[in-house]
Amino acid sequence: MIRARRVLYATVALAVPGAALIYGLLPASAATAGPIKGLGGKCVDVAAASSANGTAIQLYDCNNTGAQQWTVGNTDNSIRALGKCLDVTAAATTNGAKIQLYDCNNTAAQKWTVSGNALVNSGSGKCLDVTGGSSANGTRLQIWTCSATANQSWTLPGGSAPTTPPTTPSGVNLDNPAKKDVAMQLVSAAENSSLDWRAQFRYIEDINDGRGYTAGIIGFCSGTGDMLELVQAYTNAAPGNVLAKYLPALRNVNGTDSHAGLDPNFTNDWRTAANDSRFQAAQESERDRVYFNPSVRDGKNDGVRALGQFAYYDAAVMHGYEGMRAIRTQALKRAKPPSQGGDERAWLNVFLDERVIEMKKEEAHSDTSRVDTAQRRFLNAGNFDLNTPLDFAVYGENFRIG
Repeated sequence: MIRARRVLYATVALAVPGAALIYGLLPASAATAGPIKGLGGKCVDVAAASSANGTAIQLYDCNNTGAQQWTVGNTDNSIRALGKCLDVTAAATTNGAKIQLYDCNNTAAQKWTVSGNALVNSGSGKCLDVTGGSSANGTRLQIWTCSATANQSWTLPGGSAPTTPPTTPSGVNLDNPAKKDVAMQLVSAAENSSLDWRAQFRYIEDINDGRGYTAGIIGFCSGTGDMLELVQAYTNAAPGNVLAKYLPALRNVNGTDSHAGLDPNFTNDWRTAANDSRFQAAQESERDRVYFNPSVRDGKNDGVRALGQFAYYDAAVMHGYEGMRAIRTQALKRAKPPSQGGDERAWLNVFLDERVIEMKKEEAHSDTSRVDTAQRRFLNAGNFDLNTPLDFAVYGENFRIG
């Protein structure tokens, strides 16, 4: 029996309860203006101090001009200068996409959060990066996969650097291959009533949740953008594949539950593609890029172990990455994560409480057993490292891993 899938893919402008909340990472008590300093002690700079849309954002000697006065702590998570916003060109999510100045439009391409010393773009999950690691004046800024390197390290206005990520408590993180496989089994149990997550590459159906087709190992949806991103990534790797011809239709149905241009052969072609190792690799890569990697990164930064990292990831699967961040924001009103001096058990209990509240807002998610009789069971047992064997129940079915 297939379960209802997540609410939103992060870059789509569908409503997610609480998603517009600030995430508690950029300074939020009041907006602060000043230079953002990076590689070589140089500043984030608007080229030629031009406020025209599309103006390049570059690294340059700090000079205290308006072109280097950036306002952070805005309620929309934007970073602003000269009356406009720090923006990823064309809302791209690929490595190397350039940063520009553009009219503020409240899209994910203009939302930034702090993770350690990095500035992470919400639309892509990637980090503000100095191209080529060069500190030469005029070097363009771009987005790139987060790597905790010097060319992704920034100091915000006021002279204080974002908090360095804490050392995760002893134990193996969720991105360890064995732990990651456990995470995939846990999600598959909830999403597909099976521990065999690799059997789900070929899965596809419309579960009548208003998001069109739901498919693959993580429930990519035709109505929420991540299926489009997946098929595009597959086509980049394998031009002329059996799904490439559906890209125009996937763009057209994005944001709707329509099958226009997909029926009658899309489901059969999806299953055919699932036999291609390149499509399987694309599914895993997009799962990691959009959901797994940013969730685990955030868990590490909050000082939680594998169980907490999984709690973040599972929330992202159902609610979208930004939806998970909104749940975390609500939890911060009641508790603190270990990185802020809080108790790990107390923090995760509050996070799971807020997750349950969010789930109950939608009928399709009103059964909260994937929290109550799985994650909460592990937490109550003190299994912070998510060690096997794991005995749990989801939607009335009993499972054992290990």
